[in-house]
Amino acid sequence: MIREQFPFLRESVKGHDLIYLDNAASSQKPERVIRRMSRFLESEYANVHRGIHLLSERATNAYEDARRELASFLNAESAEEIIFTRGTTEAVNLVANSWGRTNLTAGDTILLTAMEHHANLLPWLHLARETGVKVEFIPILENGAALDLEEAARLIAKAPKLFAFVHVPNTLGLENPAKELCRLAREVGTTTFLDAAQSVGHQPVDVQEIGCDFLACSAHKMCGPSGIGALWGRRELLAAMTPWQLGGEMVDRAYYDKPAIYRDPPARFEAGTPPILEAAGWAEAIRFLKETGLDPIRAHSVDLANQASEQLRAIEGLRIFGPENRQSGIVTFSIEGVHAHDVAFFANERGLALRAGHHCAQPLMRMLGSPSSSRASFYLYNTTDEAQSLVAIIEECVRFFRA
Repeated sequence: MIREQFPFLRESVKGHDLIYLDNAASSQKPERVIRRMSRFLESEYANVHRGIHLLSERATNAYEDARRELASFLNAESAEEIIFTRGTTEAVNLVANSWGRTNLTAGDTILLTAMEHHANLLPWLHLARETGVKVEFIPILENGAALDLEEAARLIAKAPKLFAFVHVPNTLGLENPAKELCRLAREVGTTTFLDAAQSVGHQPVDVQEIGCDFLACSAHKMCGPSGIGALWGRRELLAAMTPWQLGGEMVDRAYYDKPAIYRDPPARFEAGTPPILEAAGWAEAIRFLKETGLDPIRAHSVDLANQASEQLRAIEGLRIFGPENRQSGIVTFSIEGVHAHDVAFFANERGLALRAGHHCAQPLMRMLGSPSSSRASFYLYNTTDEAQSLVAIIEECVRFFRA
């Protein structure tokens, strides 16, 4: 049973009854990932690439194995297209500050969607303000049911220099048609950046099939450790980009009196000591997810989200954002007259972990007329009983606050 592979969720270990539905923020870790990281620290840890001693070789092998595992997981053409970062946020900032500052000039346009996480919004807005680039947004349909695809086609046809968009938003329980959107962008020569933080590890993601130019993801949302993520980019784009951060490891030749010569990607973008331990853990998480199967993981998460949302909709004054039929494991809702923080506190007192607030999507939630909302997010180890418990606790919460 999958659930038994997660120490925190095993009844014999946890000693309390917690229903964990905060997976969109971060997932729990299977025992094999924990053990792999412990084993790495015990017998393989050293700094990578620079040493020729035994431990450095072991550490380097583990680190580069993680690069190969992720490349295979995303169906990248080469492991050299994978750049390790601290997470999705750093990957966005890397592209904005390297590719963006080189390729975007005043008068160009960046196209975003109205449903972007702050991580895929603020770096582009900041860059636009500094460079005089224009930013346009693809609107969403009523209640965030979907991206306005007709307007998307019209705006993409104007050939923006960059189109950055989220694959699976962390709020709306939907999936954007990334392959079709990238096709439209490619036809007019637009470079595409895909925020895949909520999709990689939750469903099959194939960069070659999707046809994007850049993609970012994070380990901690897919059963791996925090502190590591990755940028995938087409080899020719990465080769033409200048480094964003400078220091050790990313330079081939350094001088006092003339410009340094930088290494080829991916090393060019991995200055300093990288997240070595975290890479070893991420590789194990990827192997675990591949063995479990991404299609069943997706189907299970979506099924639980639909079970919960169907019953939650029957609660008077409760509003669920996004499409009627869930396309991901995310259910974000607000309750008329009850603040989301009160909902989360009430749920926590009954052993239910939810997320409350604006979910790092303030402009979106403001547009939807609900600056603060509650979010339940399901993953591979959640159960039908937990979905039913969510409904029962929210029903109790509504009765309590309306009494």
